Amino acid sequence: MASRADCERLDQQDPLAPLRDDFILPEGVIYLDGNSLGARPKASLQRAQEVITQEWGTDLITSWNKAGWFDLPSTLGNQLAPLIGAQANEVVVTDSTSINLFKAIAAALQIQAKDSKRKTIITERSNFPTDIYMAEGITQWLDRGYQIVLIDSPDDLPNVINSETALVMLTHVNYRTGYLHDMVAVTALIHQHGALALWDLAHSGGALPVELNASNADFAVGCTYKYLNGGPGAPAFIWVPAHHQAVFNHPLSGWWGHASPFAMAPHFAPTPGIRRALCGTQPMVSLALVGCGLDVFSKTSMQVIRQKSLALTDLFIELVEQRCASHPLELVTPRDHHHRGSQASFKHPHAYAVIQALIGRGVIGDYREPAIMRFGLTPLYVRYVDVWDAVEILRDILDQQTYDTNLQRNAVT
Repeated sequence: MASRADCERLDQQDPLAPLRDDFILPEGVIYLDGNSLGARPKASLQRAQEVITQEWGTDLITSWNKAGWFDLPSTLGNQLAPLIGAQANEVVVTDSTSINLFKAIAAALQIQAKDSKRKTIITERSNFPTDIYMAEGITQWLDRGYQIVLIDSPDDLPNVINSETALVMLTHVNYRTGYLHDMVAVTALIHQHGALALWDLAHSGGALPVELNASNADFAVGCTYKYLNGGPGAPAFIWVPAHHQAVFNHPLSGWWGHASPFAMAPHFAPTPGIRRALCGTQPMVSLALVGCGLDVFSKTSMQVIRQKSLALTDLFIELVEQRCASHPLELVTPRDHHHRGSQASFKHPHAYAVIQALIGRGVIGDYREPAIMRFGLTPLYVRYVDVWDAVEILRDILDQQTYDTNLQRNAVT
């Protein structure tokens, strides 16, 4: 890429360029952290006002019926389903990713319990920590001889999975490196050994095409506050394919998953469909805002989004390696498109200090241990010229060493 003017021309030709106007983006800020918290859709303010002033303030409890509150987890789930290769009535938006992961792990272990040898859960050591923690929590609580095996590379999976494996739990795109698993091939390998496949889509849902049913996956979870732009801490989602729903049982059997919740029966009877993945009463204000982020995706396709995502990450990597070549930067994101998500991550000895300096100059990325600067390239609102400007600011900070290595770490990095 020869110049900033070249980037401006790419922006003029970009079919996604009009969608940037659907988001609130502060003046003077280049936002490259949509893989941690997506930007706010403009429509969310009006939607929040409608929920608070009319649906809650005026209509009060009648909104459970009148405004469709009771059905909203399923309504949003059906809206989200095409983005992840799911069918209607296979997804609900509810709870947090961690809680949904707990449900999916519990259901998978129960399905596999008929084979007393299957006591192993396999995941990656570099998986997002809460995924590992949830697996540790449920296996320790069950206390039935389960073990968790951590692999250090995707290449290790064929050597570790065997007839004692109950579940393989992987994050589709690694949160640190942006490594993208081949869902079709990995799921096929898992099934060859009789294990179940659980996918965490936190860094792929809304960022790239996902084909859960075509991959024959078993379960999936994900969040809506990253690439789906649902808002901070917005409810997550869980996918259970139709052929698993009848046997999908978990210990968080709350009344919203009951076949007849308002019969107020003293014993639990799960509803026969995807709503059995629900627990208790939903947070309606935050849940309603998820729809504002999902609405934007109706104006484009995941294929167009993926094409721009790869172009943005290609450009970012190329410019950093060219214009910051004299500095100790190490690319940890795969160059291969087949194995790259929608981010670019670089190691640097003073990564945290450099990220803080970038934020001080209006370029918002984030830091992850160990020594990784992480930049999320969200195609819906990141421009090619943003990439050019961000790298120029990074180059200037590194050249001038205008970063403070003695900074006190913030609670959230």
